[in-house]
Amino acid sequence: MTAIAELNIIPVRKGSMSGEIAKVVEALEAFDITYETNPMGTILEADDVHELFTAAEAAHGAVDEDRVITTLGIDDKRTVHQRASEKVTAVEDQLGREARRDD
Repeated sequence: MTAIAELNIIPVRKGSMSGEIAKVVEALEAFDITYETNPMGTILEADDVHELFTAAEAAHGAVDEDRVITTLGIDDKRTVHQRASEKVTAVEDQLGREARRDD
C-alpha cells in the first residue's frame, strides 16, 4: 500500500557534490513518487515498492563519476497506507511538540 524509502547517493569525488546530487533529483522527477531532499539524503514515497527500486536505480545511474556509493532503506507497508509525514506526526504527538531543533 505504501512504500517509504531513504535514499543516499554519494558521488565519490573531490569538492562539492551538489551538481551530481542535482542530477539525482532530476532523475527522480521521471517517476510516480514523492520525495523530499534533506542535507543527508532523500526520502521517497510510492504506492508500489517496485517504483522505488526503479527510481533509485535511475538516480544512481544519473551520477557521472567513476565511483558512486548508494544505500537504500525501504519500509514496505503492505497492508497499511501511511505517508512519511504521518510517521513524523506520530512522534511529535508523543513529544507534544515539533520534532525539530533549529538552534
